[in-house]
Amino acid sequence: MAKAARPGHVKTRLAASLPSEAIVDLYRCMIEDTLDLARSVPTDAVAIVCPASDVSDLANWLPAIEIVGQQGEGLAAGLASTFRTFVSRGYRRVVAIDGDSPHLPPETLEEAFRLLDEADVVVGPTIDGGYYLVGSKTAQAKLFDTQRMGTGSAFDSLIASARDLGLSVAITESCYDVDEAVDLARLSTELRTFPQRAMRTAAWLARRSEIKGR
Repeated sequence: MAKAARPGHVKTRLAASLPSEAIVDLYRCMIEDTLDLARSVPTDAVAIVCPASDVSDLANWLPAIEIVGQQGEGLAAGLASTFRTFVSRGYRRVVAIDGDSPHLPPETLEEAFRLLDEADVVVGPTIDGGYYLVGSKTAQAKLFDTQRMGTGSAFDSLIASARDLGLSVAITESCYDVDEAVDLARLSTELRTFPQRAMRTAAWLARRSEIKGR
């Protein structure tokens, strides 16, 4: 799941701590690292789902990957579009990941696909009450609550919706995603030790730290 890398359009909660152009550069690194993460796991297809108005910008930026414009507005619509599109193509297991967790271990993503062998839905919770990953074997638009997306209750809402629909749920490990300055500081610390988890992001953060230290 991604957006076009434009000032004021991505990672807006970092605006208090970073200039707009720096946010765009960081976002580009995070998305490209997330693509590397997705490609590191054996799958039949990797694609980006984005708002319809962002398709052209993303296609110009990332011409080597399929860009799918979502139907409707907002993240809930984007997720619903993801599963509707790829389940209809015949894929048995579909996993959507955000662009805010490029440091996610590949093993976690592999585990999500494995869990879908038994469960109907798999969810990767974030420590702030959201989720960085959701997978499903079916297309269920009612799984996603448009009122609670992006809030501290998004994970609980998703679990409740799945149970209301009679779907079994498996949960992967808890992880943080990068929304606020404190998250970015945590990521910077982690990537100083494990830069291979998100090489572009690690290099960007190292350059940023060096500039600030002068």
